[in-house]
Amino acid sequence: MSKLALSVLIMLFSVLVASVSQILLKISANREHGSRLKEYLNPLVITAYGLLFGSTLLTMTALRHLPLSWSPVLESAGYIFVAVFGYFFLKEKFNRRKLAGLALILVGILIFAL
Repeated sequence: MSKLALSVLIMLFSVLVASVSQILLKISANREHGSRLKEYLNPLVITAYGLLFGSTLLTMTALRHLPLSWSPVLESAGYIFVAVFGYFFLKEKFNRRKLAGLALILVGILIFAL
């Protein structure tokens, strides 16, 4: 596998990790906490921020061999990941507008890839 292909996979994995982090933060935000301190210092929040830090490291690793212009295109996959995770874990609904937006993002990624 070439360095470029590996970097693309690392970047997509980084976006996936960041998306999981966002879902964990949303789950924590939807819960009741006994105090302000517990709101920010609970396992979900700490794990989410740890994942965000790891995602940043993965992104920096991927950008060593990935053209910088590819980064925003690959990071836009995060919108798709978050929407799918939100559907399964947060019971969010897909409406026509959201589906059209996600389809447009996917088409944009595919056009860029070709």
